[in-house]
Amino acid sequence: MREVGAGMVQCRKGAETNPSRTTGCSGKSDGTPPAKDHPTSFHSNPTKDTNMRYAPKALLVAAMTTAAFGASVAHAQTAAPAAAPATPEHTLTANGGLFSEYIFRGISQTAGKPAVQGGFDYAHASGFYLGTWASSISWLQDFGAYTRSSLEWDFYGGYKNTIPGADDWSYDVGLLYYYYPGTANPGVTKADTLEGYVGIGWKWLSAKASYNFKDYFGAKPIGESTKGTWYFDLSATYPLGDSGASLVAHYGILDVKKDGSGAGKVSYDDWKLGVAYTIPDGLMKGVEVGAYYAGNNAEEGFYTDLTGYNTAKDRGVVYLKKTF
Repeated sequence: MREVGAGMVQCRKGAETNPSRTTGCSGKSDGTPPAKDHPTSFHSNPTKDTNMRYAPKALLVAAMTTAAFGASVAHAQTAAPAAAPATPEHTLTANGGLFSEYIFRGISQTAGKPAVQGGFDYAHASGFYLGTWASSISWLQDFGAYTRSSLEWDFYGGYKNTIPGADDWSYDVGLLYYYYPGTANPGVTKADTLEGYVGIGWKWLSAKASYNFKDYFGAKPIGESTKGTWYFDLSATYPLGDSGASLVAHYGILDVKKDGSGAGKVSYDDWKLGVAYTIPDGLMKGVEVGAYYAGNNAEEGFYTDLTGYNTAKDRGVVYLKKTF
């Protein structure tokens, strides 16, 4: 269940945004100053009066030539830098990752097992974007909702950009559809879900609200529709100078409509704290290595699967991922 971020905007950064990523020109590219000009030397010859007669004129011409050349060099050195390359009108990126466990909004989707994830993103220079993303899962089978289901496949699109006159601020609006191919057991509501979201970001901090237009991943805790469920997300990715590392933090609130006691209260708060590092060079250049610890205050009864595994328990996750 991929979260489409609203933080720092890549005018496609990515594009994070390549979760997303200009040089001027001054003199020679290698920094070497222009070579000094050497005016022509004139030597007198006592046996030829013609050389002495024309020497003053030759010196004057040489001086004028040298002055003109020097002015040309000075102009080249003070000329305005070359314009930065224009932002591409169309940008297409791919991403892939391997996670020790797939955690979504504080809840495990793979019951302690690793997950393989990946996707593709298209961004237009105007701010419009489209994307798709997928991950291995097991929770639908683990809870007995589907006879067979091992894939989550998401589709999303929207518009994001900086706020005019305030480049440190950004906004993001869009739709996200969660699709779960597989066979649902009789009487079970399909888990496919549609959410709309709106977000705002400032530098390394972002906030987003997501609204559910269907039953929240098929959940009906007291037999009534959970359409209208909200999820609120506050996230931060704080860069640690020029080290390539960042501190990552998140706090979320799930407010399930028609929540009740049943097998356990469905609504909860969740949090995450971790660190990420992007390898700068070598064979793994551009690979992000990360680790985080996630937790929540969800009631165990509702989030324990048929095997007895508590998908809501606190846990640590390590991962590798890269955007191409």
